Amino acid sequence: MADVTAPAETMVPEVATGANAARPVGDRGARVRRTLAYVFLIGYALLMLVPFAWTVITSFKTIPDSVRLTLIPQPFTLQGWETAWTDLEPSLPRMFFNSFLLAGSVMLTNVTLGSMAGYAFSRLRFPGRDLLFVLVLASLMIPDQLRLVPVYLMLNNGPVDLVNSAPTNYLSVIIVLAVQVESVFLLRQFFLSIPKELEEAAKIDGAGYFTTFARVILPLGTPALAAVAILQFQGAWNNFFWPLVLYQEQSHWTLPLGLAQFRNFFEVDWPALTAVIVMATLPILVLYLYFQRFFVAGIAASGVKG
Repeated sequence: MADVTAPAETMVPEVATGANAARPVGDRGARVRRTLAYVFLIGYALLMLVPFAWTVITSFKTIPDSVRLTLIPQPFTLQGWETAWTDLEPSLPRMFFNSFLLAGSVMLTNVTLGSMAGYAFSRLRFPGRDLLFVLVLASLMIPDQLRLVPVYLMLNNGPVDLVNSAPTNYLSVIIVLAVQVESVFLLRQFFLSIPKELEEAAKIDGAGYFTTFARVILPLGTPALAAVAILQFQGAWNNFFWPLVLYQEQSHWTLPLGLAQFRNFFEVDWPALTAVIVMATLPILVLYLYFQRFFVAGIAASGVKG
């Protein structure tokens, strides 16, 4: 009995030792790959921060020093920030107000109208639904420059002239950007990923289309709605083409139009220009950091189904 069990007892430690010896090699390889991945991602993130860091540094330089490749301003000055605050017409607070008004309105209309259209294209059944959705997507191939003339004529010759110096001129760009195809597409794709059983349960409880949309679909669509909100706010905040064409009154100008004042045929006031760019970037940065988790979840889930 002792002779039979002894070899078994001596073999167990050898097998365990072999398994334990092989395990650290795999763990070491995984740690090395993970470390390399983190090093690459951190390096890439720092590389993407270089333009913004250079913009901040340039805003504290003088005009002659702004064209030199120096990391430390020589001398350090706030002249660019003072010029940006005092020399813009209209004033910088006024342009911030105009930009917030435009971007906030466009964000709200896209979230509201885009979610309604996305729900209709994803859940409702009506004749020509798929063809209509294809036509909506096809409108992406029409650039803004090609539809400039008809849009301008419709806004100028409508029941209310929106291309004038009156306060109603604010509505012109808001109407043009009220609902974007990208918003409809992203929300439709997300709504398709919501289980239909939830809608069927709501219908059994007597809920109609609007009740189901408001109490079931919208709460579950929070990630996609947040993604649409930040994308449309950023797009309207940085939009240059439509405010340039439609805002006839200088007091209605937004920040992108104000930035153009620091560029002329012979020179560019880089410190003042970069100072305004830094100030204009901060609201977008704060908004993105706040909605980051919803933004990533919405973009990832928009292509899950459909």
